[in-house]
Amino acid sequence: MRGFARPRGEPPTVSGPAPGNLALVSEPAESVEPSVLVRSAGGLGCLTLNRPRALNALDLGMIGLLADALDAWEHDTDIDIVLLDGTGDRGFCAGGDVRGLYEQITGGDPDGAGAFFRNEYALNARIAEYPKPIVVLADGITMGGGIGLAGHAAIRVVTERSKLAMPETRIGFTPDVGGTWLLAHAPGRLGEYLALTGTVMDASDAIYAGLADHFVPSANLDGLRDALETRADPTSPTELVLLFDETPVPSALIADRIWIDDAFAADTVAEIVDRLRARPEAAAAAAADLLGELSPTGLAVTLEAVRRARELPDLRAALAQEYGLVLWFAATQPDLVEGIRAQVVEKDRSPRWRPASIAELTPDAAASAFAYQPSIPLWV
Repeated sequence: MRGFARPRGEPPTVSGPAPGNLALVSEPAESVEPSVLVRSAGGLGCLTLNRPRALNALDLGMIGLLADALDAWEHDTDIDIVLLDGTGDRGFCAGGDVRGLYEQITGGDPDGAGAFFRNEYALNARIAEYPKPIVVLADGITMGGGIGLAGHAAIRVVTERSKLAMPETRIGFTPDVGGTWLLAHAPGRLGEYLALTGTVMDASDAIYAGLADHFVPSANLDGLRDALETRADPTSPTELVLLFDETPVPSALIADRIWIDDAFAADTVAEIVDRLRARPEAAAAAAADLLGELSPTGLAVTLEAVRRARELPDLRAALAQEYGLVLWFAATQPDLVEGIRAQVVEKDRSPRWRPASIAELTPDAAASAFAYQPSIPLWV
């Protein structure tokens, strides 16, 4: 992987996805085309992520282009609505390139990753607070950094091809990009379940969990784009989406909440696993098996992060909490490097976690993560 593109006002650093903010994708050779297509017509500003071979994975250059366009359009009276989508039908945005983070940490510059996260989180907050409606078409794979773009928009559209997840725990990491804020407000204990397991949601699941608003079949997306462009009005984007919206099948998560809410209400990761083992459902046993394969430290921090996010006042506070956590992982935790090595670099799928098992977690396993103070704050 190459280094991150240079963010505005920041020194050079590294580029990227990863599961979660970090999608398990490798970077192909760069295209000569712009990585974000920017155009406007009929009152609609269109932003299209344009790296289909990399599942539109984010790098700092793309984050800068998106931020610049939003800045330019905020006070442009010719723009009433912003549409954000991705090129290709496989993925809206698979996250970032974890190889970049891996190379920075192993190269002795864990603090350098902060520039990427600061720019990315500022964009996440910008999308959430934007004064004009942003419509996101989360068609296909939408994970990690993709959730950070789609999940905070005013109008979030998913399709039958959508696959949404925050899979950071698969590499010994923790959900970020405001993911803990979104998951903390999911029904019942779905937030803990989805954050700890990294389970992939389909369109029905994402709507039920509160990470999406509307189901539009992929065959109707071009019609929706045309309607937004030809009939754009600052008061009507939701009505326009409803012209193409269909009712999805009920989410499987509704029935699964019987065991999810029971098990994931437990106080600790170890107690969650015990409750899962005591349940009669096969899915509960499978979840327990999965948790046993993941980084104990990553799980402990993630559980606490979702629960603390539930008590925070807003997205910015959650992003600030996540910022401290991700830099703590980058600066101090060998599990992050080991997880990326096992899943992305060497791909042996055999990470050696420290500690090796959930049973070895101490009661204060996550305490130092939340006490960590980054040298450069997220919000100035």
